[in-house]
Amino acid sequence: MTGTLEDHPGSRVRPARPPWRWRHAFLALTVLVTIALGALGTGVFGKLSGGGWTPADAESARADEALRAHFGSGTPDLVLLVAAPGPLDEPQSAAAGLRLTERLRADTRVQHLDSYWPQREPALASRDGRTALISLRLLGHEREAAGAAQDIRREVTAATGPLTVSAAGRAAAKRDLEEQSRRDLVRAELIAAPLVLIILVRVFGNLLSALLALSVGGIAVVGTLALLHALTAFTEVSLFAVNLTTALGFGLAVDYGLFIITRHREELAAGRDVREAVLVSVRTAGRTVFFSALTVALSMAALLVFPLYFLRSLAYAGMSVAALAGLTAVLVLPVCLLVAGDRVRGRRGAPPPAGGGFFHRTARTVMRRPLLTVLLVAPALLCLAAPFQRVEFGLPDDRALPASSPVHRATDVVREEFDTRATAMASIVLPGLTGPTSTSLAAYARQVSLAPHVVRVDTATGSYAGGALKAPPTPSSARYSGAHGRWLSVVTDAEPFSAGGGELVDALRSVPAPVPALVGGDAAALADTTAAVGARLVPAAAIIVLVVLTLLFLFTGSVLIPVKALVLNLLSLTATFGAIVHVFQEGHLRALVGDFQVTGTTDTLLPVLMFCIAFGVSMDYEMFLLSRIMEEHRRTGDTTTAVAFGLERTGRLFTAAALVLAITMAAMATSGLTPLKLLGVGLTLAVVLDATLVRMLLVPAVMKLAGRANWWCPEPLRYVHARFGVSETAAEARPGAGSKAVA
Repeated sequence: MTGTLEDHPGSRVRPARPPWRWRHAFLALTVLVTIALGALGTGVFGKLSGGGWTPADAESARADEALRAHFGSGTPDLVLLVAAPGPLDEPQSAAAGLRLTERLRADTRVQHLDSYWPQREPALASRDGRTALISLRLLGHEREAAGAAQDIRREVTAATGPLTVSAAGRAAAKRDLEEQSRRDLVRAELIAAPLVLIILVRVFGNLLSALLALSVGGIAVVGTLALLHALTAFTEVSLFAVNLTTALGFGLAVDYGLFIITRHREELAAGRDVREAVLVSVRTAGRTVFFSALTVALSMAALLVFPLYFLRSLAYAGMSVAALAGLTAVLVLPVCLLVAGDRVRGRRGAPPPAGGGFFHRTARTVMRRPLLTVLLVAPALLCLAAPFQRVEFGLPDDRALPASSPVHRATDVVREEFDTRATAMASIVLPGLTGPTSTSLAAYARQVSLAPHVVRVDTATGSYAGGALKAPPTPSSARYSGAHGRWLSVVTDAEPFSAGGGELVDALRSVPAPVPALVGGDAAALADTTAAVGARLVPAAAIIVLVVLTLLFLFTGSVLIPVKALVLNLLSLTATFGAIVHVFQEGHLRALVGDFQVTGTTDTLLPVLMFCIAFGVSMDYEMFLLSRIMEEHRRTGDTTTAVAFGLERTGRLFTAAALVLAITMAAMATSGLTPLKLLGVGLTLAVVLDATLVRMLLVPAVMKLAGRANWWCPEPLRYVHARFGVSETAAEARPGAGSKAVA
C-alpha cells in the first residue's frame, strides 16, 4: 500500500518558543556575546595560512619535509632576483652580490642558500647576464617561513648598493596572498553591504526589516570568525576561510531573514497579533530555515573527507556560518520581531492577490507546455556544461596574485629570463640509503635520466643525462648526501602543472629504486592532490546525496521530489563548471569578470568546493518553494494550483534572496586573487541559474509532468516519515487560520 504526506497530518518538529518573558534581557545578552566574539574573531587574521592544497602525508609532502629536515634543501621558500646596472661580473656588482650572499648565509633564519656568487653558476644568471638568483630555504614551517621571508625582503631591499632586489618564491607569494585577501575582504564588504541594504529596503519597503535581516548575517559572521580563531590553536586554517565566511554568511542569513520576516508580515496582514504572527512564522518558515541550514551545513561537511586543510578549514567555516545563521534566524530574529511589533509591516505587508502576480503567470505558462520547457532549458544547460570535458587541473601559484603584485612580476622575470630547466625541478629522496652506495646510486641515476622530460640528474656521484655520466662529482655534490640517506635533483623541461608534468611524475615513480623513493616537487604535489581528491570524490558525493535525499524526504514525505531536486541541481552545477572552464581556463570573456592570468588549468580543489557550497545553497530555494507548494497542496489537493501558488508566494522572495547572495559572491569576484575571483564568479552564476532556469522553469515543468507522482511514497517509508518526518496541520500552515493554530 502506498500513500502521500497528506494522509498523516500533524507536526512532529516543534521549534522552541522564543523567550518572550525575558526578551529585552535576551537581546542585551546577545549584543554582549556578539561584541565579545567580535573581539576574539579579529585575532584570526594573523593566524591564517595560504597553503593546504596537498595532503600532509602525501609522498611529495614527505619528500619536501625530508629535504628540509635532513638536507637543508628542496623547493626554496624565497627567491631573490638581484639586478645589476651592468654585467653581473663587473667588480662593483660582483662585490655587492658577494656581500649580500654572505650576509644572507649568516642569517640565523636561513637554513640553506644557493647563490650565483661566488661560484658564478650559469643556471643562476639571466640570459642577458644582468640578473642573478639567490634562493633561500628558511627555517620553520609555513607561517614562520612566510614571516621570515617578509622581514628578509624588507631588509635586503633597503641596503644592496648598486643592486636592485625583488622577491619571488612560495613564502613571499603566501604572504602577499594573505595581504591581498585582507584588502579584497574590505573592498568586497564595502561593495556588497550598501547594495544588499538597498535591495532589502526595496523588498521590504521598511528600513527596520532590512536591518534585522542584516543583523542575522552579522551575528553569524562574527561567531564564525571567533570559532576559526579558536581552531587555529589546533589546526591550520586557510586564509580563504574568512572570505567564504563573510560572503556565505551574509548571503545565507539574509535568505533566512527574508523568509521569516516575509512570513511574519503575511501573518500580520492576515489579522494575527504580533505574538501569534511570530509563533506561526517560527513554526512554518522557521522550520524550513532549520532544515535549510542543516542541509547547507551537512553539504559543507562533505569537504571533511578530503585530507587537505584548505578544504577542511573551509568546511569548518561553511558549517559554522550556516548553523549560526540558522540558529540566529530562529532564536534571535523572532525576539527582535516581537520587540519591534507593528513597525516591521512597511508598505509591502500584504501578499499579492492570488493569481495576479508575475510568478503565478510564469508558473501557469510553463505548466501549459511542460515538456517543451524541459526540452528547451535542459539542452541549454548541457551546452553550457560542454567545456568541462576539456578541464585540465592544476594548483595555484604566484599567478593567482594580481599582475601588479611584485611577487608575480618577479616570478614572471624568472620564467622569461632564466633557463626554465633551472627552475622546473623535481626531487627524489632515498631515505636510509647510506654507506658505500655509489654503484647502486649511479645505476639508479642513469635510469632516472632516461625518463621522459628529464634533462639532467644531479647526485652525490655526479650529473647524468641520457643514461650517461656527464660530469663527475664536485665539492658541491656533497649536499646530495647525508646521514639519513641520499637525494637526487631532477632538472626537467616539463611545466609542473601540465600533462607533461604528470607524465614525468609517473615515469619517476616507476623507476626501480635501491630503497623506497619519495618523489617531490610541484608536479608531484599536483599528482598527489589529484589522486587524493579523486579517491574521496565518491564518499563526498555520497554524503551530499544522502543528506539531500534524507532531509528532503523528511521535509516533504515524497520519494520523487528529492530525486528531482538532486538531478536538477546536478544539471545546473555542471553548467556552472563548464562556464568556469570556458572563462578561467581558456581565457574567454575576461572583460566581464576582470583581469587575471590564464594558466590553461583549473584549480583542482575549487570545483569540489563550489559543488558543496552551491548544492547546499540551492537547497535553500528548493525548500522555500516546496514549503509553500506543500501548504497549498494540503489545502486543495491539486498539484498545478499548488505549484503556481508556491511560486507566486516565494518567487519574489527567492529572487531577492538570490540577488543578495549573487551580490555578495560577485563582490568576492572583484578580488585580485584568481581563486577567489573564480569562486565568486562560479557561485554567482550557480545562484542565478538556480533561481531562474531551475526554480522558475524546470521545477514547475517537472512537477507538472509528474502530477500526483510528486507525492508518492511506499508504505514502509510512509511509516518512517510519520515517525520522524515533518508536516504541519492545515490550520497552522495557512495564513489567517485563527489563533487556535498556535495554542
